Amino acid sequence: MLFKSDQKPKAKIRWLVFGLFILTLLIAAFDFPTHFNQSVDWINAKTNLGLPKMYSKPFKLGLDLQGGSRLIYEADVANIPAADRNSAMDGVRDVIERRVNAFGVAEPIVQTSKTSGQWLVVVELAGIKDVNQAIKMIGETPLLEFKEENLKPQKELTPEEQKELDDYNQKAKEKAEKILKEVLKPAADFAELAKENSEDPGSASSGGDLGFFKKGQMVPEFEKAAFELKNGETAKELVQSLFGYHIIKQEESRGGPQPDGTDTTEVRARHILIRTKSKADFQPETPLWFNTQLSGKHLKRSYVQFDPNTQAPEVSLEFNDEGKNLFAEITSRNVGKKVAIFLDGIPISIPTVREAIKEGKAIISGDFTLTEAKLLAQRLNAGALPVPIKLVSQNTIGATLGSLSLEKSLTAGFIGLAAVALFMILLYGLNGLLADIALLIYGVITLAIFKLLGITLTLAGIAGFILSIGMAVDANILIFARMREEKKLGKSGFQLIEDGFKRAWPSIRDSNISTMITSLILIWFSTSIVKGFAVTLIIGVLISMFTAIIVTRLLLKAFR
Repeated sequence: MLFKSDQKPKAKIRWLVFGLFILTLLIAAFDFPTHFNQSVDWINAKTNLGLPKMYSKPFKLGLDLQGGSRLIYEADVANIPAADRNSAMDGVRDVIERRVNAFGVAEPIVQTSKTSGQWLVVVELAGIKDVNQAIKMIGETPLLEFKEENLKPQKELTPEEQKELDDYNQKAKEKAEKILKEVLKPAADFAELAKENSEDPGSASSGGDLGFFKKGQMVPEFEKAAFELKNGETAKELVQSLFGYHIIKQEESRGGPQPDGTDTTEVRARHILIRTKSKADFQPETPLWFNTQLSGKHLKRSYVQFDPNTQAPEVSLEFNDEGKNLFAEITSRNVGKKVAIFLDGIPISIPTVREAIKEGKAIISGDFTLTEAKLLAQRLNAGALPVPIKLVSQNTIGATLGSLSLEKSLTAGFIGLAAVALFMILLYGLNGLLADIALLIYGVITLAIFKLLGITLTLAGIAGFILSIGMAVDANILIFARMREEKKLGKSGFQLIEDGFKRAWPSIRDSNISTMITSLILIWFSTSIVKGFAVTLIIGVLISMFTAIIVTRLLLKAFR
């Protein structure tokens, strides 16, 4: 049997309900922390309790709610072989995402599509109102460069220079330790302290927010500390890297180990950087890498292949005739040394040359997962395949429009929720009131899940959430209808409740599974707007099943 009779005393069940209400209040405080934190500030001001504040994490709003820019580009693929066009467009999309992320725009939506024979790139940048700034971010055709390592030895420091270096770094450490003490105080606002103290101009203006990053994208010391922290946790010790002393806080993480063996874990972190100096600051300015004449125009294509012995994924490169000769010269003079591949000024691969390569074909091997190898091939093709993009449409969505749309949507949702709640009370009395309480718990949990998973809320997504409320009520109606039938058979008490749930479960299960299947199809095949609707709907349906089957049943047992 799916449901077993619960013989626990009613008093114990009521204690469970009490615990559920306390947990719901905490989740509600997480959903809307402003009022909770204001109350904590008031209590702490009147007493010496030192109560902690609720972690504040904003809802992630889409372009239609917070405003921003939408840009549509047309890609010229006339010179690209038909078989390589999908790969080339994937590479262009990847480059645009990296360019936008480099400017601090979180979670850009970049999509490619083929319409009436034309390849289009649609870029949605939430929070960006200056279209010209957005256009400048994206730029033109990606630039692929091959560079050699600069191995010129550095001169030794004089005693005076060494003393200056040591004194500067000691003061930097003392300053960082002082800031760390402030950060670790219970009521500290990490973002504000980062704005006031961080010497990293790229992230200080955003409160030290570095956005999401994967392993391999940060210096090792910083990365190790950031991935070891838990959500909302701040490192208790300073982390030193070649840039200086870091104070690190992990905001959230997502992804994880996948069935195919890959690890998609990403973390979003903030940091406060106090810079230090190194010997390089006392040396004549010399670049770490210098350009060769080899560039993306010499690369015919890049693709993933597998090592015939180990079956490990590799990335293969093929050069044209001019590139073949240049690459042979470069590899001949760099055997045992590194040659870096830069895309838009950022190194995407730094392989070591094992031997001179004179046939115009090279293989980049390493500890790649299949996903990583495909991504590297896409990035190489983005610079190798000439895919010019031309801006054909631009549109700015103002914050006023987004706020008005959000206000209307929330108003509609509250009116609908109130109407449903009143309907349930009029039709089912006490049972209907308990179902309304379960519905309120459902809403609080669902909003918390949206926050924790970083779901981008759009108007369509809010519509999916409101629709899932109807699904939650529908489950309760089925349960109560079955309970009425069981009551006519003379059943009462816990037995009436258990049998009512048992009889209603197959109908609830089947209707919700059919909705989830439809949602999954929409997620798989649809565009971003419809996908947002489907994602919020499927999350709402899953949580509604929990509240209908677990929470409502618990409330009925406690108050009957």
